[in-house]
Amino acid sequence: MELRGWTQADVILLSADAYVDHPSFGAAVIGRLLEDEGLRVAIIPQPDWHGDLRDFRRLGRPRLWFGISPGCMDSMVNKYTAARRLRSEDAYSPDGRHDLRPEYPTIVYTECVRRLYPDVPIVLGGIEASLRRVAHYDYWQQRLRPSLLLDADADAILYGMGEQSTVELATRMTAAVESGHPQLAYDSQTGEAMLTRKVFLEALGCTTSDSIIHNAPMHQTVTRYATEAEIPSGIGPEDIVLHSYEDSLREPRLHAENFRQLERQSNSWTAHRLLQQARGQWVVVNPPYPPLTTEQLDHAFDLPYTRLPHPKYEGKRIPAYEMIRFSVNLHRGCFGGCAFCTISVHQGKFITNRSKESILREVEAITHLPGFRGNLSDLGGPSANMYAMRGRNQQLCQRCQRPSCIHPNVCPNLCGDHRPLLDIYRSVDSLPGIKHSFIGSGVRYDLLLHDWHDETLNRAAEEYTRELILHHVSGRLKVAPEHTSDRVLQLMRKPSFSLFHQFKALFDRINQQAHLRQQIIPYFISSHPGCHPEDMAELAIETKRLDFQLEQVQDFTPTPLTTATTMWATGYDPNTMRPVYVARTPAEKQAQRMFFFWYKPEERRRIENELRRMGRPDLIGRLFGLNLSTKTKSNMKSKPYRK
Repeated sequence: MELRGWTQADVILLSADAYVDHPSFGAAVIGRLLEDEGLRVAIIPQPDWHGDLRDFRRLGRPRLWFGISPGCMDSMVNKYTAARRLRSEDAYSPDGRHDLRPEYPTIVYTECVRRLYPDVPIVLGGIEASLRRVAHYDYWQQRLRPSLLLDADADAILYGMGEQSTVELATRMTAAVESGHPQLAYDSQTGEAMLTRKVFLEALGCTTSDSIIHNAPMHQTVTRYATEAEIPSGIGPEDIVLHSYEDSLREPRLHAENFRQLERQSNSWTAHRLLQQARGQWVVVNPPYPPLTTEQLDHAFDLPYTRLPHPKYEGKRIPAYEMIRFSVNLHRGCFGGCAFCTISVHQGKFITNRSKESILREVEAITHLPGFRGNLSDLGGPSANMYAMRGRNQQLCQRCQRPSCIHPNVCPNLCGDHRPLLDIYRSVDSLPGIKHSFIGSGVRYDLLLHDWHDETLNRAAEEYTRELILHHVSGRLKVAPEHTSDRVLQLMRKPSFSLFHQFKALFDRINQQAHLRQQIIPYFISSHPGCHPEDMAELAIETKRLDFQLEQVQDFTPTPLTTATTMWATGYDPNTMRPVYVARTPAEKQAQRMFFFWYKPEERRRIENELRRMGRPDLIGRLFGLNLSTKTKSNMKSKPYRK
C-alpha cells in the first residue's frame, strides 16, 4: 500500500486459504475483478484469529467493505473426514498445516472484524456462505442450523459464483460513497467518505421507501430483516415463503419441502424470491442472475493473474495448488444434478463455456510458468465433456425447473455435441510447448453412449471417446458410476450401472486395438441415503466379477444443501417425499464401507459375520469362493492397497 501511495484500501478481503493468484482460487478472482473496477483491493490470507487480532488491524478500516471467504472448499469438509476425523492435511494451507484455519472461519472472522470495526459493512461469500444461505443441516454439529447470516453478524451474503454480483456491488457502493449521504463516515486524516452499515444496506436495496438511495434489491444476495414490514415491497404473490427454521426443527419433513423449493429456484433461469423466518427475523434470498455469457466468463479468466502462490510461501507446498497449477477450467455449471453434489445450488445447471481464444491464451501462459514440462494435468470442468452443451430451444430451458437435464432420462431438447470440445483438445495439443493434455475431471460416459437421434452427434461422441482414450488418459481414466444398485443410483440421480459395463467394454476394446495397457478407475460411494448393507455386498460381488480392487472410494459425507444431505437429515426424499433408509451411526456406516475392501484378509471375518446377520450367507460363497480369475489373483498379489 505504501509503494502504491494508498492510505486506505477500498475493499479488504479475508480468506481462510493461502493466497494463490490463480483463477481457480476464489479470493484471487474477486480481488482481480474489484481491481479491474478501479478499486484499491487488499487481501489478508489466513489471518490469526487469536490474541490481539493484529492481522485484522494490519491494514486498518476499508473505505467500502470487508469481504469474508472461508476458502475454495467448505471449511468443515476441508478439515474433517466423513468419520469426523481430522484429515491428513489442509489442502489449501502451506505445507498442509491444520492450525491456520479455524472451524467455520466465516463466523470467526466476522466476530473479529465486528470487535474492531463495528460499523463497517461485512459481505460473506464463497462456498461456505453459499451453501448455508438458508436453514441447512450441519453434519459436524448434527443439527439443523439457520441461515449463516444469523450466526455471523454480517450485512449480506453473495451466494453462488461471484463475478456478476461483485461487479454490481462495486458499482453500487462506489456510487453510494459519492452520494453525499448524511450517514457516511469520513476518514479523520484524508477526509475521504466511507461506507457505514446503514448506507451499505440502502445501496443494496434493503431498506423501505424512505431510503435516500433508491435501488432495487440486488440479485444473488441474501439479507435479513427484523420484521416483515421492513422487507422491500413486502411479501408478494410471486414470492416463495419457506417453512420457518423453528417449524423445520420440529418437523423434519418440512425441511425436505424447503429444499425442493430451493433446488428448483437455483436451477431456474428466472427464479423467484425466497423468504424464511428464523429466530424472530426474516431471511430473504433474492433470485440469482441469469447465467454468465461467454464474454463475461472470458473476462474473469483473462484478468492478469500471475498463476503463482504469493512470494511469502516460497519453499512451501500448497497441496491444492500443486494439483491444479497446470490445469485449465473450460466451463461453468453442470446439468447432471447428482443428489450428493453441491454444484446444483452453487453454480447451477446451465453451462457457460469459455471461448476457444480465451482457453488458448491461458494454455499459452501456462507454457511459460516455472516447472512446466509440457504436460497439462487437466482440460476440464465440473463435468469434463459438458463443454458448450445446451438446449436447442433456449426458451424451453428458460421455463424449465428440472434439476438435471439427463436424469431420469436425457432431455430431448439437450444438444450433446462433442465437436466443440474436440476442437479445443486438438487446438491445445497443437500449441508449441504442449506435449500432452490429460483429462483429470470426471467424464459423463452416459453422454458418450446416448443415442442422440442425430448421426452427426453420435459420430462426434464416438470420435470424442476414441480421442479421449487414445490421447488424453495418463494411464488411468477415472469415472464415477458411484454404485452398482440401480435402486440406489436412482436416488443418486445417476445412470444405470449397465452403462458402466458398456463403457468399460468400449474402453477395453479401444485400448486392445491400440495395444495400450490403460486402466479404468471407478469411483464409488458407501452409506448414501437409500443404500443398505446388502446393496454394498452386491457392489463388492459385482466389482470383484469385473476384476476391480477398489481404490477411489468414499463414505458419504453430508454437505449443506444437497438432495442427499436432505435425505440424510430428514429421512425423506425431497423429490417424492417418500421415506428413505439412512445409515447414520458409525457402526452402520462401517458395516457398509468394509465391503469395499473384501480382498483384505483382516476384513473377511467381519464381512462374513455381517452377511450372516443380514440373513444372506449365500453371498459369502459368491464373494469369497475359490472361483477367482487368474487376473484377480495376480492383482491381489502384486497391487498394494491404496486408500
